[in-house]
Amino acid sequence: MARRKLEDPPKGLAPWLATFGDLMNLLLCFFVLLFSMSNIDAQKYAEVAASFASSFSIFQSGGTGIGEGVLVSSGTTQLNLLDEYFSTMGRSEEGEETDDKEEFKKAQLAESEKMSEDITKAVESSGIADKVRIDFTTQYVRLTLNGALLFDSGKAEVREESLHIVDRVGNILLQYADHVIEIEGHTDNVPISSPLYKNNNVLSTFRALSVSEYLINEKGLSPEKLKYSGRGEYVPVADNATADGRARNRRVEIKIYNTLSE
Repeated sequence: MARRKLEDPPKGLAPWLATFGDLMNLLLCFFVLLFSMSNIDAQKYAEVAASFASSFSIFQSGGTGIGEGVLVSSGTTQLNLLDEYFSTMGRSEEGEETDDKEEFKKAQLAESEKMSEDITKAVESSGIADKVRIDFTTQYVRLTLNGALLFDSGKAEVREESLHIVDRVGNILLQYADHVIEIEGHTDNVPISSPLYKNNNVLSTFRALSVSEYLINEKGLSPEKLKYSGRGEYVPVADNATADGRARNRRVEIKIYNTLSE
């Protein structure tokens, strides 16, 4: 018996249709993405909503759109509030975020102020109030030491007769050993001529390092919590044109960050 020839299977879509379908999908995704990133104009949305309401009667309290029956009574009644929702949703969130930031800043400032008061009392009781200047920000309490008291000109080692100042400051810092503490060295703008330190930036860094090592080795502060840096002549607090201004600029700053600092 002769074998019957099998019929050819039905042919699929033309190859160009698959490419066309992919293109349409990509365009759809593209426009959906654009829409998701767009900002809704509340006024235009209200006009569109009003136009639909008057044309199709589907927005006002579940209006009748087909004959006398209620189209979607429980759902469409809420659509009247969409324009108000879109126009106010950003405002409330932005307002709450601003309020939260303000409250957080107040909390930061309150903690720094309390730390400043306690440190001021400790400095006064240590007998070095005339050698340490104290101020604070929302981030930290800053202790400023006169560089001329701590170092000889052009040198980075703490003077022997000034070690007691660093030592007493170290005793105060021990109360905040779990806080991040940063030590900054600063100089005036007079160029330095030294075989050890090629410029003021290097000198200020070694001065900050010298104080840091004393606090770590002699007072037991954790190196993980202690940072140091040299700022050279670039952050002056007074006019370098005068001798008094240059003396004020030669300084070491110790910043004790509060627990809420970023």
